[in-house]
Amino acid sequence: MIKSLIHKILGKPAAAKRTAHAPHAAHAPGHAHAAPKSGQPPRIPVGKRVDVPASEHGIDPKLVDERARKVVETLQDAGYEAYIVGGAVRDLILGHRPKDFDVATNATPEQVKGLFRRAFIIGRRFRIVHVVYGRGREHEVIEVSTFRAYLDADAAEQVAGNEKTSRKELADKSHVVDASGRVLRDNVWGPQDQDAARRDFTINAMYYDPRTEVVVDYHGGIGDAKKRLLRMIGHPETRYREDPVRIVRVVRFAAKLGFEIEPKTREPVQEMSELLSNVPQSRLFDEMIKLLQTGHARASIEQLRKQGLDRGVFPILDAVFDEARRHPGREQFVQLALADTDRRVSEGKPVAPSFLLACLLWHDVLAHWERNVAQGEPNFPALQSATDAVFDARIGDISGRGKLATDMREIWTMQPRFERRTGNGPATLVEQPRFRAGFDFLRLRGQVGEVEPSLAIWWESFSLADATERRQMLEEVRQQGAAGGGRRGGGRSASAGSRGNAANPPASNEDGDADFAADDAGDGTGDAGIGGDAPARKRRRRRRKPAGEGAARDSSGGDGAGGPGSGSSGAAD
Repeated sequence: MIKSLIHKILGKPAAAKRTAHAPHAAHAPGHAHAAPKSGQPPRIPVGKRVDVPASEHGIDPKLVDERARKVVETLQDAGYEAYIVGGAVRDLILGHRPKDFDVATNATPEQVKGLFRRAFIIGRRFRIVHVVYGRGREHEVIEVSTFRAYLDADAAEQVAGNEKTSRKELADKSHVVDASGRVLRDNVWGPQDQDAARRDFTINAMYYDPRTEVVVDYHGGIGDAKKRLLRMIGHPETRYREDPVRIVRVVRFAAKLGFEIEPKTREPVQEMSELLSNVPQSRLFDEMIKLLQTGHARASIEQLRKQGLDRGVFPILDAVFDEARRHPGREQFVQLALADTDRRVSEGKPVAPSFLLACLLWHDVLAHWERNVAQGEPNFPALQSATDAVFDARIGDISGRGKLATDMREIWTMQPRFERRTGNGPATLVEQPRFRAGFDFLRLRGQVGEVEPSLAIWWESFSLADATERRQMLEEVRQQGAAGGGRRGGGRSASAGSRGNAANPPASNEDGDADFAADDAGDGTGDAGIGGDAPARKRRRRRRKPAGEGAARDSSGGDGAGGPGSGSSGAAD
């Protein structure tokens, strides 16, 4: 407002008008990076429209989702322009079946909503429409966005805060930026050429009409896709400033697609990464999950290192990249977890963020656990306080402390219970809804030598056995424990290994104290504290017996989580 008043006094045209009349001349892709001259608004890199026929782009119509096709045709039949857009077009050109389909149109959100029975307008920063087909797990959402205008940040209203601190100021505004130039609202509709210009990369700015099988390409996206090149539309620094999350998207797409990052797109990345501090932590957390769960987790980690983004961007990954805490066991464990997640995605199996995050932070939990025990804290409370400390330090309130927090804590606190194989505890454990995740975590620990691999084999056999076989297995464990002088669970003691290969959880007391809040009857009631939501059960202390009297007596573990598993995975199938 102040800037507009100054312009009026000096006789200059308003910023919005200057932008609206900025030249729309066709820009060759190679000229899209030209930086704006000092004192002048940046030219809109609208590019030149090229209609590419099927004989050139080679998209297989059979790969196009029928419901996305139906949305496009419904909009076109109502007199609107409509295309499949973005990553779906990119994947189709690469010969892949897209996971998601988005549609772009010149219809407003309200007009789109009026054409479909189950359509919902969502979003504040970008208002879009979700058209829903099907119900339950089989439902599919086609995301429909309206063509947006490319507006210079100088033409936008500016607020000092962010989405939360400036909520009142953002109300009823359509184009707003913060002090750094990051777009907080972008709901100004415009022509298709400007909609393409405001998208981030050339390979994501193509429009496909499934009816005519024509691809509309303004920025040479088809050529870049075939050259496997990731290139920013417009001036990279300006585009990163508009939305700093594009810095993370560069890494994700380079890792996911195996593309080279064009030099001018790559050069500002590390320097401008400080802008990510202005992005809400919840949004950054979501971007990190995308990095790790798109089937290219290991490649994404390497790209972060390559681009100098391995420190200070994601607190969880800081724990992974911390050289001071690195040792062979930790490194091997993390690599196995990343590879396991990538494998499951490639096989079309579901993955849970809680499992992978629990793997990435496990050795932080171990370090806190051991320190707490060394300071005299009882074993299970020491583990619980360790999980709280690590969760607070690395994740905080991002997840809302909901299911993610509960699942991660269950996976961690379940591990010592796998060492306790007496009474009713094992039978209770395998019936829990999160047993699979905890068991797969145990399997990974066995692969790096943190526990005996035979322990995971035993639990897999137990989970698949019938009642008679389970009783026999438990009897064998009891006899082995008696023969071994009372070692708990008949397996390797938790402290038996050295920390040289991988950290080991603290050993449970040998005096029979019920450190895990479970009694000796094995009734499975000792896990009330799992996940941090249920109140901890009052612990019962047993009197220490004289040496030689009942030394082999064990206390049972409680429950954990999931159904029987046959492979090391990150989520229940």
